[in-house]
Amino acid sequence: MTPAPTPLLVLDVVGLTPRLLAHMPRLAALGRQGSRAALDTVLPALTCSVQATFLTGLSPAEHGIVGNGWYLRDLGEVMLWRQSHQLIDGERVWDAARRTHPGYTVANVCWWYAMGADTDYTITPRPVYRADGRKEPDCYTRPAGLHDELTARLGTFPLFDYWGPGAGLASSKWIIDATGYVMASRSPDLTLAYLPHLDYDLQRYGPDDPRSHRAAADLDAALAPLLDQARAQGRTVVALSEYGITPARRPVDINRALRRAGLLEVHTQDGMEYLDPHASRAFAVADHQIAHVYVRRPQDVPAARAVLEQLPGVGRLLDEDGKREHRLDHPRAGDLVALAEPDAWFTYYYWLDDAHAPDFARLVDIHRKPGYDPAELFLDPLDPYVKVRAATALARKKLGLRYLMSVIPLDPSPVRGSHGLLPAGDDDAPLLLCSAPGAVGGRLAATDVKQLLLDLAACPAPPAGTAVPAGAAAGR
Repeated sequence: MTPAPTPLLVLDVVGLTPRLLAHMPRLAALGRQGSRAALDTVLPALTCSVQATFLTGLSPAEHGIVGNGWYLRDLGEVMLWRQSHQLIDGERVWDAARRTHPGYTVANVCWWYAMGADTDYTITPRPVYRADGRKEPDCYTRPAGLHDELTARLGTFPLFDYWGPGAGLASSKWIIDATGYVMASRSPDLTLAYLPHLDYDLQRYGPDDPRSHRAAADLDAALAPLLDQARAQGRTVVALSEYGITPARRPVDINRALRRAGLLEVHTQDGMEYLDPHASRAFAVADHQIAHVYVRRPQDVPAARAVLEQLPGVGRLLDEDGKREHRLDHPRAGDLVALAEPDAWFTYYYWLDDAHAPDFARLVDIHRKPGYDPAELFLDPLDPYVKVRAATALARKKLGLRYLMSVIPLDPSPVRGSHGLLPAGDDDAPLLLCSAPGAVGGRLAATDVKQLLLDLAACPAPPAGTAVPAGAAAGR
């Protein structure tokens, strides 16, 4: 008879590196008491790509998640931050576990591509989109009744703390508490929790700023009750990260360069310019330090390459051979893939005059922008009334009225950190911590995480309530 699987808690602590671990005594104790390994991530080192690799053991070339979004050639649309689990190819870790342990149960708390996954319990951010255009904070759950349980205990999911100028600890704290509630009430065999808090201040201020160190310490303290709960339940804990955020102060306007060269085209409505991917000979989907460059006709590839090779801040262009080298050769990938220099990152901006920027450029709008926009983490410093207008919009929201939170700057210069490239050294690279002694050591590839979780599930569980050695919880 096959023994029952060891219950696991897997914490995706976004942006965790050895440098930041020095400010996180509880997580540091987890690795010191248990085991620790450097984690070799994949290119692109982006949330959706790396999470898909963790779950499938495959590279982006195999599972198809080539970034946080891409250009859908058949629809003629750029789409980022989608939620359908069907976008991922490959066997999931829980499918493999269920072959050995029929009835193996899984909870997904805010990992991406959550909707439609064959998990038993799902929680993911999902606003209410009202018919009159209002967007209100909320979440999606499966089973549906879990939504009201969580809302009654924790309040509404704090969407405006999850992303935007107000992004902060409240969203990760809600996720931590929701994870604890699901573990206590449902006892899943595998619990996945995504904790985005370190993403915010590290991009705002850079990884070496004291405010980023304080963010790490705050998240560590917020995790303490969940780590205690996992230990009391006899769960093996894995804490890992997808990437490290490194200093980056140089925005690179890749689409503006393509437009000035006559390769990118726009169409205009009501004085606002919109990217026209159907008509453009070449354009880029910017995603932190990676940009997928889509070229309509093969004969235009040399022209696009010539423009980008001369663009300051572009470190390397991957052609078909380069994509194959980095296991990024998937049909969803760009015809060229631009990699930024280490201190640079790519903007999505394509207009040449801010007077013609589309209205969504000044909003927190991760779905309509044809690329990632870290300026959404800031209020516009050039607008003396920005806080008043933000407060007015918030008041209108609370009254149930339509509102427009038009407060985001068009100047990207405040950004101080980015990611997406392979790390230059281990201090700024992701890592994996495990509560099980001897489970890991040295180096571990991101493609090996799936097998590690299967191996841990098959190992005998530590006795419930095993005490932490004296001083470990304090990081001594």
